[in-house]
Amino acid sequence: MSPLLDFALNAGIVSVALAVLMCSWRLLKGPEIADRVLALDTLYMSVVALIILLDIRWDTVLLFEAALLVAMLGFVSTVALARYINRGDVVE
Repeated sequence: MSPLLDFALNAGIVSVALAVLMCSWRLLKGPEIADRVLALDTLYMSVVALIILLDIRWDTVLLFEAALLVAMLGFVSTVALARYINRGDVVE
């Protein structure tokens, strides 16, 4: 691995991990429910990015499937939470 790619991966992992921490803080301390839903959605996207960066770092393809699963669960949970907030129920 080249030194430039090594530096870029390290910087990306640190910055995305910081984004995960900030989203977790907003999820716990958000003043409104909409802030918490947006923090949860951003948290899922950040976790997917972190998994992909770690997958590139460790040079494996196994974690790409885990990133896909986290992305799908994140999307479904965000839609379910938005419907619950909007309508009061998830399933009609």
